[in-house]
Amino acid sequence: MGSSRLTVVKPQEYKGKWREEFKNSQDIYLELGCGRGRFLCDNASNNKDINYIGIDLKDEVLIYALRRAIDMEMENVRIVPMNINNIEEVFDRDEISRIYVNFCNPWPKERHKKRRLTHTRLLEKYKIFLKPEGEIWFKTDNLELFNESQNYFKESGFNIQYLTYDLHKSNFKGNITTEYEQKFIGLGMKIMFLIVKML
Repeated sequence: MGSSRLTVVKPQEYKGKWREEFKNSQDIYLELGCGRGRFLCDNASNNKDINYIGIDLKDEVLIYALRRAIDMEMENVRIVPMNINNIEEVFDRDEISRIYVNFCNPWPKERHKKRRLTHTRLLEKYKIFLKPEGEIWFKTDNLELFNESQNYFKESGFNIQYLTYDLHKSNFKGNITTEYEQKFIGLGMKIMFLIVKML
């Protein structure tokens, strides 16, 4: 993982310096839990004027994301292996313009809910480095997580801009599918999606 310049193995050293790493002042979009990188790289390919950072804990899936980024010659992508719980150590104030959270672990048991990537505990960390007017785009197939996350966002001072309980039958344009999403669509499952903005 550490052999490619697209991989950042000590991301704490880049806090406040991500634009220097990308060598431009373009917006930076962050995907939390990027998995094999399909969503990340397809977005980066479609939007060369935006920089993308994908974070995941599992090296065994990140290697696929890295290969995809290299094969597609993505200069505007960086892959970061790390635990998202330490996210505030990696980004400085107003450094990120958008955060993507796609099909994160729903952690259904009450005692585990604080581990959710949309929980207020983590939203408060994201607010530190998300720009004013910055957005979070959230997709899931889990109804309980979707409904409870709406409350988390409101509690943390985010305003819901767009919401649908069936993304693929909605009027939303420009959706990029993930690996999970393709599988769920094939099974006839509904994908829930919302966009929130910092107030």
